[in-house]
Amino acid sequence: MAPVIATNSTHPSSTTTSLPPKSWSLDSWKSKQAWQLPEYPDKDSLESVLETIESFPPIVFAGEARSLEEKLGQAALGNGFLLQGGDCAESFKEFNVDKVRGTFIVLLKMSVDLLFGGQVPVIKVGRMGGQFAKPRSSPFEVKDGVKLTNYRGDAVNGYAFDEKSRIPDPQRLIRGYTQSVATLNLLRAFATGGDAAMQRVTEWNLDFAEQGDKYKELANQVDEAIGFMAACGLTAGHPVMTTTEFWTSHECLLLPYEQALTREDSTSGLYYDCSAHMLWVGERTRQLDGAHVEFLRGVTNPIGIKVSEKMDPNELVKLIGILNPQNKPGRITVITRMGAENLRLKLPNLIRAVRGAGQIVTWVTDPMHGNAIKAPCGLRTRPFDAIKDEVIAFFDVHDQEGSNPGGVHLEMTGQNVTECVGGSCAVTYNDLNSRYHTHCDPRLNASQSLELAFIIAERLRKRRLG
Repeated sequence: MAPVIATNSTHPSSTTTSLPPKSWSLDSWKSKQAWQLPEYPDKDSLESVLETIESFPPIVFAGEARSLEEKLGQAALGNGFLLQGGDCAESFKEFNVDKVRGTFIVLLKMSVDLLFGGQVPVIKVGRMGGQFAKPRSSPFEVKDGVKLTNYRGDAVNGYAFDEKSRIPDPQRLIRGYTQSVATLNLLRAFATGGDAAMQRVTEWNLDFAEQGDKYKELANQVDEAIGFMAACGLTAGHPVMTTTEFWTSHECLLLPYEQALTREDSTSGLYYDCSAHMLWVGERTRQLDGAHVEFLRGVTNPIGIKVSEKMDPNELVKLIGILNPQNKPGRITVITRMGAENLRLKLPNLIRAVRGAGQIVTWVTDPMHGNAIKAPCGLRTRPFDAIKDEVIAFFDVHDQEGSNPGGVHLEMTGQNVTECVGGSCAVTYNDLNSRYHTHCDPRLNASQSLELAFIIAERLRKRRLG
């Protein structure tokens, strides 16, 4: 594959049919109701910070986003598979090279297994380099009778439960920008500097498979495939074996920040939100006439739509029509988050409605958000078996409907955390307190992530052979 670093190049096949949206401007979202935005007490400071960010260079480039859209378009047609993963919410305090590299390496390990299973390109997109804000079900948090503004991610306020920490601070947006730039710098180096070497990744997979006999066969098959490729001339030093493509994504939540990083592409005249390659609109902010949808309809990045069991099929068709009126493949990724049983009931109707409208989307499962429970110790967790069941249900429904399962969206980390229970590493409720590090939702650890990748790879392989 080509390396991740890219110039702001043009892709005529994907830009000549695009037109700027009608009656849209960078700040037209301000005429709509905006949900989940923090209230900054110092408005002058906010404006000063936004002017500063507007003067900064873009974090990503339009050409990179176009390349991602093309590949997602192939996934929509069954000729690719999206692997999207990373932190629930990135942290300023815990940011370091090893943490970024750990998540990058785990995603690479997973991608090799998915590549072998599906024998289609695996599109690697991190929830990294910008995932600093979180929507909340309540604006306030109460502990021991004390009521404070809720924690909304490090780009907004602090995690500590005290009044000063919870005041939204615009200066945090600048720190979010600088950490995003540093993260992209690391990812580009890892993707081209040897960490992406295929031989190393398969060795790591073999090490993992030693933990459980049920994964040894697949890991050995992957290793044999690499040996066959080497015999054909794709040796360890060949560029296709040493580099990879990697993109970034986050939820489009803090609209003033997103606007400040939106640029007009000089080659196409289209606007791109240069804070990330891909953005998604969440369950709480996808109102048809809301500010977030208004902003996203005008930028040209690939867009994800998070969808729960509450989504009405006709509303989804309308939302896709607003965000992708030209029906470009790769523009829209529908990310379902329902729980296994709800998914079996609700997803078929969504697929039929979208297909009936002639719309092209990439269908992706998020098996994390519909499966959160409270452990006996009081911590939020997610059972691995429930996550696995939703992934299996996702494939079952697409087999039933004759549609394409286009990818998986995970909250995961390369760290050895104990936040989700179960898996071959056998995390129990009693283990949760030992390494529960997340500031928001529980994440799969490295072992659980790789185990899930083996399960998905086997399902992709059966689908391909069947």
